[in-house]
Amino acid sequence: MKFTIVNSEAERREGLKALLRHIDRRARFNEAKDWRQAASAVLRLDPDMIVIDWHDAMRMADLRTLLSAFPRIPAAIIVDEASTAQVRMLLSAGALGVVPRDLDPTLIVRALEMVLLGGHYVPACALDPTLEPVFLPRRDTEPKEFRKGSKRFNTLSLRQQQIMRCVHMGSTNKIIAKTLGISEGTVKIHLGSIFQQLGAPNRAAAVAIYNGWQNGYLEVLKREADASPRPALGDAGPVPLRAAALLTYAPRPEIEEHLLPMAAEPQPRFGD
Repeated sequence: MKFTIVNSEAERREGLKALLRHIDRRARFNEAKDWRQAASAVLRLDPDMIVIDWHDAMRMADLRTLLSAFPRIPAAIIVDEASTAQVRMLLSAGALGVVPRDLDPTLIVRALEMVLLGGHYVPACALDPTLEPVFLPRRDTEPKEFRKGSKRFNTLSLRQQQIMRCVHMGSTNKIIAKTLGISEGTVKIHLGSIFQQLGAPNRAAAVAIYNGWQNGYLEVLKREADASPRPALGDAGPVPLRAAALLTYAPRPEIEEHLLPMAAEPQPRFGD
């Protein structure tokens, strides 16, 4: 699968990549920061779907121009608030799916799959705001697949799980190869496969996702008001931070200058 992702923030684009890899682990991506880059990116890649992370600075006219230039490519848009008026305008501009950002990551992946197949996805709250409270009690706030501590990644082989334990302990590729009795190149191949399956850009993110420390896959895609507060220096948080040391510096005692040795002063010989 090939996807074109449109958003001005690199962190949000990485979050979308992590989600889309659950549709296809070997997916190919190209990214665009603005509408001009988006048109060029679509021409270069010829993607299977365009995914747009919508924000307030985007204009509906630019979206309509982009989607009208590529009418055969399905487009999905992730939004903060799926109001009836906004969803109507996005669908009239050519989008096949409007996905609220506050949905569970599993549901977002399913909605993107529906758009990828050529279907439409519209949230129930956009059709009738009174329907939303009806469906809320039927949803599990934390689905079993994404609960902390659960075995969510059964696709990892036994060897890959052993490598993940070594990575968790901070071992380098060389140490992992020596510990498991394999070559360092084999370790790199396994790590590349692990990163794809977990949707992690690096070793630290892979450890966090594998152990359930990272809260879902859409943390970077949340609004600033809904995102978890990041701990400041000295505050308690997911990773303990060292508090700022309260050091008091006392003034140096006065030293008489005639007692300090000169740099060129010869040292007295032993016995003098």
